[in-house]
Amino acid sequence: MKKRLWIPIVILAATVTTSGQTARPIGVVTAIDAGASSITLHTDSGPDVLVRFDKQTAFLRVAPGERNLNNAVKIAITDVGVGDRILVRGTTSADSKSVAASSVIVMSKADIDKKHAADRAEWKRRGIGGIVTALRPEAKELTISVPGLMGSKITIITPVGNAVWRRYAPDSVKFSDARPSRFEEIGVGDQVKAMGTRSDDGTRFTAEEIVSGSFLNIAATVDEVNPGGSMVKVSDLATKKHLTVRVAPESNLRMVPPFLARMLAMRSAGEAGTEGRLPPEGGRPGFSERPPEGVRPGMNSPAGTPDRPRDLESMIERMPAVTLADLKPGAAIAIASTRGADPSQVTAITILSGIEPLLTATPQGGRQMLNGSWNLNLNMNMDQP
Repeated sequence: MKKRLWIPIVILAATVTTSGQTARPIGVVTAIDAGASSITLHTDSGPDVLVRFDKQTAFLRVAPGERNLNNAVKIAITDVGVGDRILVRGTTSADSKSVAASSVIVMSKADIDKKHAADRAEWKRRGIGGIVTALRPEAKELTISVPGLMGSKITIITPVGNAVWRRYAPDSVKFSDARPSRFEEIGVGDQVKAMGTRSDDGTRFTAEEIVSGSFLNIAATVDEVNPGGSMVKVSDLATKKHLTVRVAPESNLRMVPPFLARMLAMRSAGEAGTEGRLPPEGGRPGFSERPPEGVRPGMNSPAGTPDRPRDLESMIERMPAVTLADLKPGAAIAIASTRGADPSQVTAITILSGIEPLLTATPQGGRQMLNGSWNLNLNMNMDQP
């Protein structure tokens, strides 16, 4: 079985408490002052803490994925850099704003980035995602509809006996925030991602890890954009209600290329007579341009295998990135988000602009493109095992 996606480490993180008590703050290094023998730590819990060290402080580096300190390597303070994640063992000051460190456990930013990239690649290579259409509780099997460029495909997911179950946190845009879960929490209509092994015909999937979530896919028009406040106000085209969409640093903003939007619109409206067929060049206004690399009609999966269509999530990642300032009032957008506590506000996982052709073709617009569009932000948290 492959290594788990979430990167646990054996050391437990604790909050800073009262003076003289043991503390184990954890977070990211934002500054190092070797002359003052101090490190500024932005903790995962929010506040900054000043970490004071001396000649007796032990600095140990561990690789992401290690579950204990057996393979830890002794390093010097000069080997610690801004952006590294550290866990500090020590005692608090009287004002609880600093910690006298007895040891500092370090995961370097470079190692984290490398692990992050490897895990993303693993999920892309061995992953599957789609909408739950049926459940079989006695076998803990899920039937999902997997979206593809030329249509959806039904796949049955069967977990291995020791499969890891996780569920997306409400109001979260981070794939890494998924919490421990179980089969019983999944419902029809939920979205699921799984990592494991696909059968030769693609109809069955044996899962080692399963992540689920309850999501909203919204087609809307932009009312007001506030880049400074990281939000956009929109009108939901289905409910006619106004929504405030928060845009987090991890939110994925993309623009659907005109060629692809028109091609998908043709598919949605049933205008393409055969799979991947387009009108001849010049046969219809706006269709004279050629498709960009990676979105040619009739192409298969990124790996080039002929047994499944290119998945839409991979296509979305290849689309041009845009900023919040690029969204203009009146523009049509599609939004993917988790369901939160306040129905009038959502936090965007993905925002797609350039979907006007899809709205013209079908009332559901570009919402189907966002099924399974999760942000693969694999945050390297040093969590409890």
